[in-house]
Formats: sequence, C-alpha cells, structure tokens
Amino acid sequence: MSLSKRERELFLAEPHVGALSVVERPDRAPLTVPIWYHYTPGGELWVRTGPDSRKARAIRQAGRFSLLVQRTEPTVRYVSVEGPVIRTAPDSHELSWEMAARYLPEDKVAGFVEYDKAHLGEHIAISMRPEHWISSDMGAF
Repeated sequence: MSLSKRERELFLAEPHVGALSVVERPDRAPLTVPIWYHYTPGGELWVRTGPDSRKARAIRQAGRFSLLVQRTEPTVRYVSVEGPVIRTAPDSHELSWEMAARYLPEDKVAGFVEYDKAHLGEHIAISMRPEHWISSDMGAF
C-alpha cells in the first residue's frame, strides 16, 4: 500500500541509512552507495560528502540524485525520492554536528565530529529538492 504524503515524509525524516544513487556514466548502472542524510518534512534533503568523491563528481555532472530508505520491522516499508540538486555549500562544524547527532548517541557526537575533521577530510553539503516519490508499506510478514 502506498504511503500518504505525511507518512512518507515522516518516514524519510527518521534516521535511516540511505542508499544514494546517481548516474555516473551512460554505459554503467547508477553508482549506489550507503550514506547518512538529513531531511525535515516538507523541506530539502541534504547529504555530506567529500568534494572530490565519486558521488560528488557524479552528482555535479548529473545535477540530480535519488535516495532510498527502508526497514523490515515492524512492517516492510520503503521511501525513495529523486530530485534536482538545488545547492552545494561548504561544510561547517554545525552541519557535521547536526548530521552526527542524527545518527549517534549524544555522548558519541563530539568525538565523531573531531574524528571527521581530523581524518575524513573536507566535505561539502549537497541539497536536493525531493521531486518524485515512490513509497510503500507492505505490511507485516
């Protein structure tokens, strides 16, 4: 059963690990990688990645990407969104903190943000406007 607009937006706003897909080359299937993301119902979806990563290069070239999130408990449910990039911005301590706080326990956020800064290199934030949605809740099996 397809989800209502409110149900799909609330589900996407939960801290799932997303599967980001973007066309990298016309002779290959889309590049698909796991990624942390941030979404507020009714707003933009954004991700952080290295400015020279394969993802970032492919997203710059394609101008759009898709993201799929799913769960299996208590019911099988998924939401997939696709849309255009509306902004690419330099990363900041605040964005790094916001993303880490979404996925990690409160007592682990500061340590991760410091590790991120020291070991994971420069990042950018890429924002997408969800334009096309596919969603379903297939019930409990």
